Amino acid sequence: MAAGGGADYSDRMNRKRLFLTPSSIGLVSGAVLLVSLTGCVGYVDGPPPQQGSVYIEPYATFAVVDDYVYYPSYECYYSASRHQYAYREGNDWVARTAPRGASLETMRASPSVPMNFHDSPANHHAAVAQQYPKNWRPPGANQRPQEDRKDNQPDGNNGK
Repeated sequence: MAAGGGADYSDRMNRKRLFLTPSSIGLVSGAVLLVSLTGCVGYVDGPPPQQGSVYIEPYATFAVVDDYVYYPSYECYYSASRHQYAYREGNDWVARTAPRGASLETMRASPSVPMNFHDSPANHHAAVAQQYPKNWRPPGANQRPQEDRKDNQPDGNNGK
């Protein structure tokens, strides 16, 4: 009896050493997967979301460095990193994917100035608009290059 009882005892001990059985491993794996895929849900600042809407908090946060170009003729800023135009609409500042009052080609062909600030244009617009009025042109933009002036001399020699 001792030999038979010992083998049975040994089998029970081996089974008890298994912490998770194959069926419970699947259950635990499924629960872990479900929890990891749901993410954090909540709202930040302001009223709670309306019924049926959910705000999912991002896992990673990164900062975008603004790199504005100012178009004085249109009093409009473009941020290449955000792919947006910022301008005043009444008393409010708006950011849109297209400029107002001009086509992209027309605006991009107009004089522009790279800005050296990295926050909202609203914080700097008063000084920028004073330094670069609507009729601003880069120095020398209204002058023809020296070569063109030589070719149009009245003596007919075309500057030669």
